[in-house]
Amino acid sequence: VDLSKRRSLVNAYRNKNCENVTIHVGNFRDIEPTLPRDYQYIFLIGVFEYGQAYIGTDHPYENFLHMLQKHLAPGGRIVIAIENRLGLKYFAGCKEDHLGSWFSGIEGYEGTDVARTFSRDALIKIMKNCGVDEYHFYYPYPDYKFMSVMHSDLYYPRPGEFRDNVFNFDRDRLVLFNEKHAYDSLIEDRNYPNFANSFEVIIGPGFPVIYTKFSNDRAPEFQIRTDIAADPLGRLQVHKYPLTLHAREHIRSIRDAYLTLVDRYRGGDLSINDCTVDDRTGSATFSFVNGVPLSTLMDRCISSGEIEKFAQLFKEYIRRISYREDYPAADYDLVFSNIIVNGPIWTVIDYEWTYGKKIPTREIAFRALYSYLEEDAKRRAIHIEKFYDYLGLTKENIATLLKEEQDFQKYVTGARKSLVEIHQLIGEDRAVPKEITDGTTFGTQKGRIQIYQDFGEGFSEENSYFPKEQYNGRGQVKLNLSLKEGTKAIRLDPAFSSCIVTLSRIVWNGEKTEEDGAPFTIKPNGAWLSDESIVFDTEDPNIEIRLNTEKIGPLSGNVISILMMMSLLPQEIAANLVRYQMEGADEGAGGKEQEEGALEKDDSAPVAVSDKKAGKKGKKGSVKELLLDDALQELSSFSASIQEEKKSLAGGTSEETSASESDKEGKRSENTGERSSSYAGTESSGSESDEDEEDYDYDEEDFDEEEFHVKKWPWPFHRKR
Repeated sequence: VDLSKRRSLVNAYRNKNCENVTIHVGNFRDIEPTLPRDYQYIFLIGVFEYGQAYIGTDHPYENFLHMLQKHLAPGGRIVIAIENRLGLKYFAGCKEDHLGSWFSGIEGYEGTDVARTFSRDALIKIMKNCGVDEYHFYYPYPDYKFMSVMHSDLYYPRPGEFRDNVFNFDRDRLVLFNEKHAYDSLIEDRNYPNFANSFEVIIGPGFPVIYTKFSNDRAPEFQIRTDIAADPLGRLQVHKYPLTLHAREHIRSIRDAYLTLVDRYRGGDLSINDCTVDDRTGSATFSFVNGVPLSTLMDRCISSGEIEKFAQLFKEYIRRISYREDYPAADYDLVFSNIIVNGPIWTVIDYEWTYGKKIPTREIAFRALYSYLEEDAKRRAIHIEKFYDYLGLTKENIATLLKEEQDFQKYVTGARKSLVEIHQLIGEDRAVPKEITDGTTFGTQKGRIQIYQDFGEGFSEENSYFPKEQYNGRGQVKLNLSLKEGTKAIRLDPAFSSCIVTLSRIVWNGEKTEEDGAPFTIKPNGAWLSDESIVFDTEDPNIEIRLNTEKIGPLSGNVISILMMMSLLPQEIAANLVRYQMEGADEGAGGKEQEEGALEKDDSAPVAVSDKKAGKKGKKGSVKELLLDDALQELSSFSASIQEEKKSLAGGTSEETSASESDKEGKRSENTGERSSSYAGTESSGSESDEDEEDYDYDEEDFDEEEFHVKKWPWPFHRKR
């Protein structure tokens, strides 16, 4: 039943080969009397919240549910999928799904009756009012639209399980706090059900399944579903099902892996969870193992500051998994979360990626450490380098193993993209509000630098920060970015507005790098104006620095130093400059005809431009010449207004400013001084105060404020245009 004819036609086309599907177009209240009364299932997927629109009575949701109950066969079920009015994502800064406004659901939908979602207790109250006494709550994550995992009241999530919390595919959002840490706190207090983002409510008989996870962001031959369910005697079991015909062979291979690993570890101190395969269904069944994941025990050590105890657990892990290392079979995915500890018994519960070949223990342990650190930035407190030293890994070894991990991930995922990658391609923007304690207001947020770090899962707000050093009064800044182990790329957002950025110098560990041998590449989302200057016509400018991990080896201890200048631009000016650059690229060789100097006038299209910066590209009277003239005139006016504002604030004159600046003409700093970070953590080091210019260790002569770009340095880095 659907109010929309267009959606109904799409639905009909999708199900044109299904003989048992009938689509009704119209209001449910009008169609309901004609519907059969023997349905086994009635699904309300994103529908129940519109009960007011469908029914329109004083108690629309109770009446809606009463009407549905009349059409169920004995033993039938009503399935409701709906957002939680008090979902954590709404507190964290996501807009309400139906109204597109912040906090409208949390505040009780005051003044609107378009749609209304409910808290868990409110849904229970509606069901009780309708005489429903058999119902079951499930909790899809991240929500019911993009569910990857679903828990229930009989199987809660574990701390650290929820990491992907920024999937705002339809609207911009704020990021008010770290949702992963908030979830961990709610889970510890057993308060998660009240703040789950979505509910799936089953009205009627329950199901034996209490947990399910879809691993469908893989190549078709590896796509599976994992369930935890109770058998007829009430004992919990784990089942893995193929999601495609191609994946049946993958499930069958798990039984072979079980038999092989049991043989290898016979006589050792590592147990392998039992496995049987049903050839009829293609599913694999395992016993449910009680205990605590090894990763959780390690997390507790970090939380309590007992790093030595963490090291002891790691050494015990090495001792147990290295038993009969020369055996021609190994589990490549022996990560810490796949081992359950129950007293002296350590049990491997997932050995899906077992290979019939010898794999050195240190390679398996490296991957376990790498995966562990990727899941939570807090875990980097263990100082991973000493564990690499314990394993005897050199920089070259680590670079090789990182490449193998990348290849393995490509092998598993094939051409499929994860939700993280999909969000990077089509997701909406995220903004982190400026804290008042920083001493600035939202009005100055446009000129704020933000740094993102990609540890293999893409850029996210959870792995971003605002560096201590920000622009001084002249729009200048020097950043020292200390790299963490596992970093794939860094993204520098120079502002929250259209702007022009000049990269005076980028050096690696205090040394200039040759273009062909640089350990990184640079890719902005703006247009290059010169070898140093980039113009951005977007409200989200960014410069991505992608690291060449094969050349670098271990990342920890490496520092990228960036000397740059930024000026905010009105969007119209920035757009004209970008269009000018695009015209230059399109005209190809024609853009080379114009060398340094003023553009000549053309009678058919008179242009009066004498600024030397305008003379690099373009034919006389071309479209791009007109665009540049327009942009330069607007920019001249904009710059003049800025100078007047500075003059009024400083109490000086524009002539005095010009004279002061002219004293610098012809000078060039010879200081390329080595710069290294004094911070061992993740954030960049620098001045404690944005306004304290003495804390910057570059020369003011590096900058020429009367020009867009900094005086040219020898080419210091490798970039991609």
